[in-house]
Amino acid sequence: MTKKIILSLWLIISLQIVAFSQNNTDKKNYAVTCIGFYNLENLFDTIVDPDTTLILQDEFTPQGKNRWNTSKYYEKLGNMARVISELGTEVTPDGAAILGVAEVENKSVLEDLIKQDAIKNRNYQIVHYDSPDKRGIDVGLLYNPNYFKNVSAKSYTLSIPTDSNFFTRSQLLVSGELHGEKIHVIVAHWPSRRGGEKRSKPKRIAAAQLARAIIDSLQQVDPNTKVFYMGDLNDDPVDVSVRGYLKAVGTKEEANNGKLYNPFEDFFKKGIGTLGYQDAWNLFDQIIISEPLLGDDYSSLKYYKSVVYNKNYLKSDTGRFKGYPYRTYSFGEYIGGFSDHFPVYLYLIKEM
Repeated sequence: MTKKIILSLWLIISLQIVAFSQNNTDKKNYAVTCIGFYNLENLFDTIVDPDTTLILQDEFTPQGKNRWNTSKYYEKLGNMARVISELGTEVTPDGAAILGVAEVENKSVLEDLIKQDAIKNRNYQIVHYDSPDKRGIDVGLLYNPNYFKNVSAKSYTLSIPTDSNFFTRSQLLVSGELHGEKIHVIVAHWPSRRGGEKRSKPKRIAAAQLARAIIDSLQQVDPNTKVFYMGDLNDDPVDVSVRGYLKAVGTKEEANNGKLYNPFEDFFKKGIGTLGYQDAWNLFDQIIISEPLLGDDYSSLKYYKSVVYNKNYLKSDTGRFKGYPYRTYSFGEYIGGFSDHFPVYLYLIKEM
């Protein structure tokens, strides 16, 4: 029996246990929804935008350092679509209803992505804003309109008053209805550790403070609001930016008085990561949720389970980085992999 079949059976059995928990003669039906996040690792097209001067843009052209061309671009699109097509399908055949993405050059690359054969039948819609990031990368959101209704969206720019030369990815807030319930999804890609973890820490703390301000404003309007904060945070779940400033804790019992629950802290403590660096695992890719998504009253959407999607084909199988994410380039050489991050997702359930 394959691992995929085992996992599918385990989840089905678990859902049946929940369904029979109150009365084992009264079977209940549940809707299962998948929400995910994936860092697409430099999803650039081959076209130079003459109105911008960005660090990475010239590298991803046919004449640039990476010799990036149409063939490589469409192979990358196909690889990304293949992974996206699989997320969550061990339980729900339509896969991710909502997917946050990072490291995309513009809206055009997302339009090309959703047209790929592996996912085009899902009719994914796009939310994207250009951000002032120096590398020329943004965050975005894909959603299946059969499940999610986009009501409003807003982009929040992160600035540091003491550093006028600081430009990074904006944080994207999308508000709408999932299975008829109002939710808020925030997609982020915090500043990197370039220059050293300690030296760059204040930038990620600033990103966490912006995130917390957005979430606080939503909770002030409705203390029972359902919020999903997702992204590549460039910090682990136990770092002070996440635990201290974002107020994301690792147990459901701690998630009260406005604090958030981070189900990926447990993965990290078990040594499971989403990217490897200097012979160690980090878990920068996280989906963090607000308290109203917890509990066992399944008459409304509730959190059920989280997954780090680290299938073997997404890992390098040889060399120094064996077992780490199988990326697009390695030491400047095109190897045609997927991404330097594993995707993550979680399941929600709701009694129908």
